[in-house]
Amino acid sequence: MIDIDERLHKQVAEHPYPLLFATISGAHLYGFPSPDSDFDLRGIHLLPLKDVVGLAAGEETVEKSGIHDGLEIDLVTHDARKFFGLMLKKNGYVLEQLLSPLIVFTTPEHEELKAISADCITRHHAHHYFGFAETQWRLFLKADPPHVKPLLYVYRVLLTGIHLMRTGRIEANLLRLNDDAELPYIPDLIARKTGGPELGRLEAADLRFHEAEYERLRSVLQTAFEASRLPEVPTAAAALNDLLVRVRLGG
Repeated sequence: MIDIDERLHKQVAEHPYPLLFATISGAHLYGFPSPDSDFDLRGIHLLPLKDVVGLAAGEETVEKSGIHDGLEIDLVTHDARKFFGLMLKKNGYVLEQLLSPLIVFTTPEHEELKAISADCITRHHAHHYFGFAETQWRLFLKADPPHVKPLLYVYRVLLTGIHLMRTGRIEANLLRLNDDAELPYIPDLIARKTGGPELGRLEAADLRFHEAEYERLRSVLQTAFEASRLPEVPTAAAALNDLLVRVRLGG
C-alpha cells in the first residue's frame, strides 16, 4: 500500500468535474524524484452530458499548476472521450498514467479501463518511445554543462519501450526496469539527480560514453520492435466506446 499525501487528495476533491481516476506520473512514477520535484497529477474527468451534446464545447482538458498547501502540483486531466481516443493511438504516455501504481483516486471504471488497455498496445508504440527519447536527448545536449535529469528520462524511456516490445507490459519505473537491464551507471545517475543541483551535472567527458549508450539502446529498441509479436493495430475501440457511453449516460 502506497501512502498518498492528503494534500493531493484535496486537489482531487476540488476538481470541477467528476473523475474516473487520478494518479501520480513524472519523476515520482519513474523512480527518481528529487526533494523539490513537483507532483504530476494526471487523470480522466467526465464532462456532463449537456457539455458534450450542445454547440458549446466543454473543457476537454483541465490544467492547474502552482504551489498548493506547500506542494508544487501540476494537474492535467482530459475528458473521457479525449483520453479514450489517445489510448487508441500509439501514445505510451497516457497508458503510463492510467496504469500508474501511485493512485490518488480510483473508481470501478478505472479498473475496467486498465483491463481494456491491454488491447490498446501495439508494436507501433515503439515509435512513441523513439520520439520521446530523441526529444530528451536533445534537451540533454542543449544544456551546458549537461544535466542528469534529461539523461535519466532518455534511459527510462528507451528501457520502457524495450520492455514493452518484449513483454507487452507497461513499466515506467527506472529502478524496476534496471533490474532486467542491469545498466551499472543507473544507480549513480539517480543518486546524482536526487542529491541536489550541484550533483545533477555531468562532466563533458561523460558525453561520449552516454552518446554511445544512447545509440546502443536505440538499436536494442529497434531490434525489439522488429521482433515484437504485439498486434499491428489496437482492438479496444468497441470496449472503449461501450464504456464511454455507459459512464456518460450514467454520469
